[in-house]
Amino acid sequence: MRIYWDKYLCRMKNCKQNLVLIIILFTISQFSFGQKSASIKGSISDGKLPVEFVDVILKAVNDSTKVANYAVTDVSGNFSLENVPSGNYQLQFKLIGFKTSFQKVILDGSPISLGIITLQNDTHLLNAVVVNSAKKQIQKTDEGFIFSAVSNISQSGGTAIDMLKSIPTVAVDAEGGITLRGKSPMILINGKNSAITNMDQIAASSIENIEIISNPTAKYDANAESGIINIKLKKNNQSGMNGAMVLGGGFGAKGRINSSVLLNHKTGKWNFGLGYDNRFAGRTKKINAERTNYFIDDEHFINQRRNDERTEGLQNLKLNIDFSPNSNNNFSFEALGNLETQDNDETLYTQVNTSANQFYSDNKRHSLELERSKVAELAFTYDRKFSDDRKSLTASITSSFNKDKENTNIDTYNYDQYHEQIGDILLQRTHNYDNENISSAIVNYAFPISEKSIVETGYKGTFRFFNSDFETADLVNGEYVVNPISSNTFKYNEQINAVYGMLNSFMGDPENPKWKYNLGLRAENVSNNGATQNNSDKFNNDYLKLFPSASLQLNLESDDFIKIGYSKRINRPELDQLNPFVDITDALNPHTGNPYLKPEIIHIAEMSYNKEWKKYSFSTNAFYRNATNTIKQYAELLDNGVVLLMPKNIGSTITYGLETIFSLKPIGFYDANISVTAFQQNINASNLAQDVVSNAFCWYGKIINNFIPWKGGKLQIIGNYNSALATPQGKRIPIYNVDMGFQQKLGKGNARLGLVVTDMFNTLESGYKNNTALFSNNRTNKSDTRALMLTFAYTFKSDFKENLLENQFSTE
Repeated sequence: MRIYWDKYLCRMKNCKQNLVLIIILFTISQFSFGQKSASIKGSISDGKLPVEFVDVILKAVNDSTKVANYAVTDVSGNFSLENVPSGNYQLQFKLIGFKTSFQKVILDGSPISLGIITLQNDTHLLNAVVVNSAKKQIQKTDEGFIFSAVSNISQSGGTAIDMLKSIPTVAVDAEGGITLRGKSPMILINGKNSAITNMDQIAASSIENIEIISNPTAKYDANAESGIINIKLKKNNQSGMNGAMVLGGGFGAKGRINSSVLLNHKTGKWNFGLGYDNRFAGRTKKINAERTNYFIDDEHFINQRRNDERTEGLQNLKLNIDFSPNSNNNFSFEALGNLETQDNDETLYTQVNTSANQFYSDNKRHSLELERSKVAELAFTYDRKFSDDRKSLTASITSSFNKDKENTNIDTYNYDQYHEQIGDILLQRTHNYDNENISSAIVNYAFPISEKSIVETGYKGTFRFFNSDFETADLVNGEYVVNPISSNTFKYNEQINAVYGMLNSFMGDPENPKWKYNLGLRAENVSNNGATQNNSDKFNNDYLKLFPSASLQLNLESDDFIKIGYSKRINRPELDQLNPFVDITDALNPHTGNPYLKPEIIHIAEMSYNKEWKKYSFSTNAFYRNATNTIKQYAELLDNGVVLLMPKNIGSTITYGLETIFSLKPIGFYDANISVTAFQQNINASNLAQDVVSNAFCWYGKIINNFIPWKGGKLQIIGNYNSALATPQGKRIPIYNVDMGFQQKLGKGNARLGLVVTDMFNTLESGYKNNTALFSNNRTNKSDTRALMLTFAYTFKSDFKENLLENQFSTE
């Protein structure tokens, strides 16, 4: 195993750094294991039965502000605190619904058994917490907020894309494009870079929560212009054997089914988790497009209709193993496997008329596209805690592999003006095979330098290898002959080495500081290269850039603050934007990448305000963004009447706007979250000659309504609206929809029955309208977004655990 890792890490040109990291971690862990200690054991009861999930908190008598050790009781009510140094301590036993109990213990190096401790019921406290927990659908953080996926019942049976549609400040178009403040964010899975770039590959049932980081510090990758979306997958660490399963089925234009199973077993120092989920669905889509080429007489008016029928399958398997030799050290291993299949049957009808509106050509293009994708992700993480909770060390090594195969058979029929077939059928086939690996090595270390200041520092190395093989062939005399002009390979390698340092400090009372500030600096060295098979498109980049960040927060009250911040970011072109292959599925509207794109450099300034009341909360962010080398998709009319879509560095863009979230719970059975984002874009397209929109105003908003109509019942209605969005040569049309979800507890509450209706009024569609000096076109895209799903969920082990999951209580 050691030989394998040595070869693997050396391949990433970082062998020495990772060997040093492993030696350091081994030394630290050995030192930790060697400390002399004793144990405290006992059992918790309510007077009749053992009580599970009780927080057992150990604090030193001379310093009650720090947690010396921590445990949670298992199914038998037992707990064990290991490796506790000698001294005087106070034990605290906490669980919602019971009165907190205290007990003093003195350790002299010998193990202690406390026997049975009985807790007293506190029904009033449980009721109060359940009421207050409704606010936890959105949890505010210093860098943004966390959205609870458990609370989103209107997207059961969907994917991460469906879940993101319901999250405040996030905009998702009808084709799955994700934006924050008008730009694509960086998307992480469990806080790590992933080869999973299509969020439809992640089932909604496997998501625990989604974190929105709208103002990243120097700790995060600089390649996050509009922010970061971190999707955290479910992972249970409750003692004993726990499990849950979900079954669902429904229909849109075609049938859909999904299921998931989660199992977890924790005993002593080990925690094992296994999860599986799947989703199978049939989908349909209709596309209508019109184009007028002003200065081309023959191919002047173009009308197109496209019908798609797609069958998709998704399966995920997740394994996690945690080992905690003591309360200070934790080792985690995670493995994720993903299989995705898509069979897409497309029929495209194209009719072309002359400038005199006379017949010019008519054809039908049929394509059958079969796509198979496999993803494997491995992650090893080490966490080290210290007696001073301000000090921490984390390290991880991750690797993600993606293998994607897409095969397409295309047949084209030509017709005369009477729709009679003319000539032979043109038969073609294409394949696009992609292989990708993304690996990273991360170390983060935080330590106090004074009573009021903490320094955070760290290193991250990211290594990406990508290889794409595209081939197209025509049937000639019964054999497929490869077209060398349209076939090619593309290889891309990238290595990013980054280090950062941050100072976090405050002024005033440590319990309620008046001022908090953060100063950070991140340095990233980027080295990448790419080339096609014949080296016609070849590039090489090697640069070092610095990214400062700073913030200052004034706490007016404990729940009332004002914050200002600045950061410099970068937007590196994505692989799809660099890949020079031309997609010819639509011969009149092909699209391609641009290997000569330069990264955007962005300066961002923000001011935020947050205020909470008993039944209401309000937060708003004003932001300003100045970007150079702005990357936008650009349509260019060629001499043969074809419009080629290609990303280009169009110039500079200034964006400023306001982002607001308002939460309310005016009455016991109703609460809501309302969010609105509005921004103005001023574009200076100095790199393009013509046809560029100079400025545009856009906004989008959503409202999440939650009702409790009766005991055990929940009703959720979500409304979305995205205004027209500016493009360099026109605008995307507005999109809007309403989703509904209902859930009813059954029996003792361990089972639930759910009903979901997406796009209730069948209004969700996308499209755009362009108007340039050479051509105008418009396009609408309508999928079978209206669907009905019925789900059944069951959790086993504890009714009380179900309450914890539902209300998102934390053991802390």
